[in-house]
Amino acid sequence: MLVRIVKLTFQEDKIADFLNNFNEIKHQIRSFEGNEFLELYQDKQDIRVFFTYSYWKDENALEKYRKSALFNEVWSYTKTLFADKPEAWSVDKLDTLL
Repeated sequence: MLVRIVKLTFQEDKIADFLNNFNEIKHQIRSFEGNEFLELYQDKQDIRVFFTYSYWKDENALEKYRKSALFNEVWSYTKTLFADKPEAWSVDKLDTLL
């Protein structure tokens, strides 16, 4: 399993636009072939900062999504709302404690 963590910093007056768009497309992302999990977090200290956590079957599944029309549509819109350059990490999940 591959875990993708993306840090997004938005212009403060664009946060509502981002959240509205995320709510419209989140089920499409979650149901994309190879996606196994999707969560969105907001920083408690800086309301402009968000993180997405998504689990992918493998790196090929993530790359297929990143080359898809859905990703192109989502990213083309989302990047117009940024206040800072996004950061992203692909990591291997090693352990879970529930």
